[in-house]
Amino acid sequence: MRVAVYLPAEDKTQWWVDMLQGLLPGWDVMPLHDVGDPESIDFAVVWRPRTGDLARFPKLRAIFSIGAGIDHVLDDAALPKGIPIIRTVGSDLTQRMREYVALHVLRHHRDMPRQLRAQAERDWHAIVVPVAGRRTVGVMGLGNLGAVAAQTLASLGFSTRGWARSAKMIDGVECYAGVGEFDAFLDGCEILVNLLPLTDDTRGIMNAKLFHRLPQGACVINCARGPHLVDGDLLAALDSGQIRQATLDVFHQEPLPTDHPFWTHPAVTVTPHVASQIDAETGGQIIAANLLEFARSGTCADVADAERGY
Repeated sequence: MRVAVYLPAEDKTQWWVDMLQGLLPGWDVMPLHDVGDPESIDFAVVWRPRTGDLARFPKLRAIFSIGAGIDHVLDDAALPKGIPIIRTVGSDLTQRMREYVALHVLRHHRDMPRQLRAQAERDWHAIVVPVAGRRTVGVMGLGNLGAVAAQTLASLGFSTRGWARSAKMIDGVECYAGVGEFDAFLDGCEILVNLLPLTDDTRGIMNAKLFHRLPQGACVINCARGPHLVDGDLLAALDSGQIRQATLDVFHQEPLPTDHPFWTHPAVTVTPHVASQIDAETGGQIIAANLLEFARSGTCADVADAERGY
């Protein structure tokens, strides 16, 4: 079996090649740009492939996304039709996301940005906040990562609610579903976490209309995809005080350009797409297991629905 690997950073591509080669003895794993015979490639393991990269391989059996989302694969306008796309999910990635969401919800809940400003000003200022049970936190998206994040917040005592396209049942979480229940979900939501998949329906969902449905002074956390957010609408909502603070882990362009106003806005925390960061050691084991299973049976766990976008 022959596998082509592509990530935008060449050093990271080689890291993945070396890891997968060690996990797949007898296979031939190579960087995509080193492929001499495109017809020999059985599988592609990619993150943000360039338009036309995957169309080079006429006998491609499956595409493995280095991540839980597949939007970066579907963005390829020349993507061959009908080839299975496999997501990469696992307990390590879920754990990382639950840590990130809990950390930043607690930061906003306890108003740590204001506490840090007080420290910088040598101001002995006790900030009093309600207990978690009197704070309503909402999670948009209740897939693998969103469901665990919502359960984690509920276990911390927050009044937790979740919203998804279809009905869900999660212990300790008040669940809403569909467009008809979206306003009710947002009503009174003081901290909003976005973990939606990126689809045509969810692109730009974090916009001025959504921000004004939240109570004044609400906080938002985006750890799904940059195009979920309308940047200008968030900046306007922050400057008006409608949104008090924002934590952003994902962006329209990554790395985030150094002149982007998010870097210097006093109410924005920027993290470099690390909420559920996948590394070659952890992700390589998951992908190698799925490659072996697909080669054996013609399918494997976590095959995505390209029509739905996740």
